[in-house]
Amino acid sequence: MHSLAVRVGQADPLQIERTRDNIMKKNQKGFTLIELLIVVAIIGIIAAIAIPSLLRARVSANEAGTIGDIRAVSSAQAAYSSAAGAYGALTCLSTPSGGCIVSYPAAAPTFIDQNMAATGTRSGYARGFVAGALVSGLPAGNIDGYLYTAIPSTPNQTGVRGFAGDASGRICFTPDGTQPAATGASLAPACTVIK
Repeated sequence: MHSLAVRVGQADPLQIERTRDNIMKKNQKGFTLIELLIVVAIIGIIAAIAIPSLLRARVSANEAGTIGDIRAVSSAQAAYSSAAGAYGALTCLSTPSGGCIVSYPAAAPTFIDQNMAATGTRSGYARGFVAGALVSGLPAGNIDGYLYTAIPSTPNQTGVRGFAGDASGRICFTPDGTQPAATGASLAPACTVIK
């Protein structure tokens, strides 16, 4: 009786549904568990290779930015010294018309911007400033030397080397991330200079 119904065109709806499901299952493509595990393993290997390189690149960028900042402070100090007759505290470099240089016009350019004059952490390095002795006969903030320091805020993660620059124009570093040796506002004569 069943074969007769198929011949006449009155197929069993349940049979048609089962046949359609079987055909779809045979035509469906997918990934096996092994294939998925191989893909995950390959991604893990690529990540294991790439992540250390990215971290080294970040450390290098932080160090390069810090060295650039120390050079900028040294250049600003040289320019300030030619205008004022002495080096200046960071506040004097960023606002020289605030009483640091006599008759310096308020509309005249500053020697460094406010962000550079602020100590604290920037580009993964903790910045510091040591002012030399005040120069007599000049307004407050005029000093006879300076030491601008930068050490990694998280050693071996944000930076590896420690840096410092002083009035001599030298920029020195330590390979272990500590501050280069200094006496007061001057680097030690035997410090390792960046070339």
